[in-house]
Amino acid sequence: MFTLAADLRAEVGEGPTWDDRRHVLWLVDILAPCVIRFDATDGSVRRIPVPEVCGSLALCRSGDLLVAQRASIIRLDPDSGAITPFASIPEEPAHNRLNDGKVGPDGAFWVGSMDDRPEKQATAMLWRVTPDGQAERRREGLTVSNGLAWSPDGRTMWHSDSRSARIDTCDFDPATGATGPWRTVITMTDATGRPDGAACDAAGNYWSAGVSAGRINVISPAGEILRHFAFPVPAPTMPCFGGPGLSTLFVTSLRRGRETAVAEHPTLGGLFRAEGLGQGAPVHRFAD
Repeated sequence: MFTLAADLRAEVGEGPTWDDRRHVLWLVDILAPCVIRFDATDGSVRRIPVPEVCGSLALCRSGDLLVAQRASIIRLDPDSGAITPFASIPEEPAHNRLNDGKVGPDGAFWVGSMDDRPEKQATAMLWRVTPDGQAERRREGLTVSNGLAWSPDGRTMWHSDSRSARIDTCDFDPATGATGPWRTVITMTDATGRPDGAACDAAGNYWSAGVSAGRINVISPAGEILRHFAFPVPAPTMPCFGGPGLSTLFVTSLRRGRETAVAEHPTLGGLFRAEGLGQGAPVHRFAD
């Protein structure tokens, strides 16, 4: 079902995002730190170094990329590698770092943070970064903000806290970015898969990387696990639909902290792909 697309051996592969203009997949290796360009046609890989840990990235309408660093957002020209500052988030505690992020139907970059200490506390937040570089705090009391995704019509927003293993949704206004009250859809376990990164399919179901269980879970808006797929290595981190018709499922994985499994799974940290499992919802671009 899943095949190895690229043997990246990423420390923490994350944030896969399909670029329908360039027909390539972008992702990050958080700890390298670098942005990675993967060409699904010829399998070529290009790594672009960035200054700090990079939790996620976003496509811009201009063709640039936004990259979430420890407590700031930078703009990256993917052709030249040139980097310019874009937004800062000074309210983040020093022990936090930015983590999962995606562009919403409102054209803003939504990015959450996480407590980066071994003994984590609920100090993380969720931010909405607007095209003028302003960061609005939209949720707090989180431990590891993760799993951002939107329904195909843009009216439901999904979000998870990996440490509490809770997956939530809220009503979303795609024109303004306004959100309604959060409601818990399902709480996962280590056995079913603590929720890491995620994506929505064209039917409105939520595809979550169950990082603790080595599987991809497909969850309905009602909170039912409709299907799950065993993953070839122990730690999938985020699914993403891409390719023609958004019919290819790409999934990143991590290597850091799984050293004892490397002998059995040498491709830990690789990028994997599967065909024919579903069709993705459209990817949004930052309204710069």
